[in-house]
Amino acid sequence: MNSIRKIKDSFMRVLHSAVGIFNILIVILIFVFILVNSISFFKEYPFSKFLTGTDWISLSGKYGFLPLLVGSFWVTLVALGISIPVGIITTIYLSEFANKKTKKILKIIIETMSALPSVVLGYLGLYVLSGFVKNTFGLTSGLNAVTGGVMLSFMAIPTILSLSDDALNALDSSYREASLALGANKLETVFKILLPAAFPGIFAGIMLGFGRIIGETMAVLMITGNAPIMAKTPLSPVRTLTATIAAEMGEVVQGSVHYHALFAIGLVLFIISFLTNSIADKYIRKSRKLMGK
Repeated sequence: MNSIRKIKDSFMRVLHSAVGIFNILIVILIFVFILVNSISFFKEYPFSKFLTGTDWISLSGKYGFLPLLVGSFWVTLVALGISIPVGIITTIYLSEFANKKTKKILKIIIETMSALPSVVLGYLGLYVLSGFVKNTFGLTSGLNAVTGGVMLSFMAIPTILSLSDDALNALDSSYREASLALGANKLETVFKILLPAAFPGIFAGIMLGFGRIIGETMAVLMITGNAPIMAKTPLSPVRTLTATIAAEMGEVVQGSVHYHALFAIGLVLFIISFLTNSIADKYIRKSRKLMGK
């Protein structure tokens, strides 16, 4: 029996190692593929012109990166501005104040939110929220960064809430007991003791929520206006990095400058995603270390 068990254990270790190495290899190959095509673009189009250009007009051979970056910035800013406070306040309520029945109902709602396809949120933004934004701010169109940011916040809230809730629940009960014993009330305990102690886990949730927002494609393609301009306010139509790739890749001539320009955008997104997940992983490890896990 022991020999069979050892064989099974050895087989599973080899299998897990092989799967892990295979996954790493896939990521490396994806990066190399994007990098090679991006280098082809920069051989034909100046790197400085790409980074500082203020016009993205593919038909005219203009591939300025800044309008797309500005569009992604406005959408992300609005989405995080909504999702961070809503996510953290909801987490505090669920973790410290809600009874078991309320907590269960709210968690089901939150899990349902995270399961909603982005195209569904896109339709809601297109046919419900855009009209409200248009009438509220007196605009000619409700398809702008505000509409896109509001809908993307619904995608980020479950991620922020889930990790923040885990971080608060992982705290030792002595944090709460010691604070209350010293005369602090419930809110003082939450904001002065629990939130600072759980900050690494909460920040990791925010970073993963940011990654969810910056990588979203379908919803922003539908509801942000698809205008690659240097928007000065979030009430202007914008186009994000992801939406540009989705909108143009299907019709671009393979091997052209335009084709390689889209890979250059993909390289920027890959780097942003890698950095975001690396920072999140760092803070998750820090959170586990503080909790003694």
